Amino acid sequence: MRRVLERLAWAVFVVWATVSTAFLVNHALPSDPARMIAGQQAPPAAVAKIRKDLGLDRPLHVQYVLFLRRLVHLGPSAPSPNDREHADCAAAGPVHLDLGRSYQQRRPVVTILGERAPRTLLLALSAAIVQAAIGVTAGVIAAARRQRTSDRLAVGLSLLGVSAPTFLIGLLLQWVFAFKLRLFPIDGYGDTPAEHAASLVLPAVTLGVFGAAYYTRIVRDEMIGELSHDYVRTARAKGVGPAGVIVRHALRNALMPIVTIFGLEVGTLVGGAIITESVFRWPGIGSLSVDAMLDRDGPLIMGCVVVTSSVVVLSTLAVDLAYAVLDPRVRRA
Repeated sequence: MRRVLERLAWAVFVVWATVSTAFLVNHALPSDPARMIAGQQAPPAAVAKIRKDLGLDRPLHVQYVLFLRRLVHLGPSAPSPNDREHADCAAAGPVHLDLGRSYQQRRPVVTILGERAPRTLLLALSAAIVQAAIGVTAGVIAAARRQRTSDRLAVGLSLLGVSAPTFLIGLLLQWVFAFKLRLFPIDGYGDTPAEHAASLVLPAVTLGVFGAAYYTRIVRDEMIGELSHDYVRTARAKGVGPAGVIVRHALRNALMPIVTIFGLEVGTLVGGAIITESVFRWPGIGSLSVDAMLDRDGPLIMGCVVVTSSVVVLSTLAVDLAYAVLDPRVRRA
């Protein structure tokens, strides 16, 4: 329990540091959000009024304190729709999360992120599963058939997968499976659950192929090391078949780096799938953050930073706690 509390405290600190840095960078950019809202032809008086209404005329430290105070605060467990003070909040009991209202969309940021975040999490989790399935399988085969043709082929393809940029992989998959074979939609999200699932395949495979290369190399190296240990020779001497030695013994002891990569990849993909979401017009947080930066939509930028940093930190925390479950040596330590 003490370890969990220490890790939670560290996670909160990391999120706070990331959000604070993003807040300062956002206010250091030379463009004027009030001018972008009012338009380039708007008179200075109108721009000044918008700046005052948004609180952008206040000193930076005052804006920062107000932002943190509003970000997480206490309020009614079931706020009334007519309660203007908590109209933009997301409530979890008495704890409220308020990221403000988007400058361009004129809607609460928590509402916008509530629409986009599940789609990005679905894409990230699907891509991580594809990465693990392809990478672990290829790595195990390469380690079991070391210095053979299948080993060289797996290593060569992993190097190619790392070298190829994601937008090139995405465009190639679009051309083959969407344009030529017409098996999947070329882009978009669809309107029905079936269309959502069909639209998910190509972007998930795009990210999965790119990330599977790392799994292949790491799993191969780990499995080669595990297969040389004494317990593997003992298992073979007892008559355990090749598949049992690899799956039940060697692979089980090589799970630690696999779990580490999987947990970190889920968190990284949430904030790093910008190119893939843009290529496939996937309506997630990645494409939303790009639009927010181009529009200088401060509340929306900060909302994307809060969500992505929280997911990355929580996935890292989950991996750290999973070590104690998977490896008894960590529990004893």
